[in-house]
Amino acid sequence: MSIDVVPIYLRAPRHQIAYVKFVIESYEGIAVTRTLDRHAATVVVLAAPDLVDDARRIIASLEDEGACQEIEWPAGADVDVLGPRPDYADDALPEEAP
Repeated sequence: MSIDVVPIYLRAPRHQIAYVKFVIESYEGIAVTRTLDRHAATVVVLAAPDLVDDARRIIASLEDEGACQEIEWPAGADVDVLGPRPDYADDALPEEAP
């Protein structure tokens, strides 16, 4: 299955990551965000191709505030922007007592 999203990579001061994510996701339906590396403070914004311009306007506003900066992802750096699938088997709830 192919998922059609456009990744936009950002770097933000670590104390601004939650703010950046909140602002972007407050515009429901435009984009979602994922923190790729909280230590390096890198975030990816995932936007549908027809909403990229809207996402970039939001990001530009955040950049003007100094909350983040768009970056180029290093060529050859392999990253799964959608993240691993959760393994619910390890998180299974204990069986209820009879």
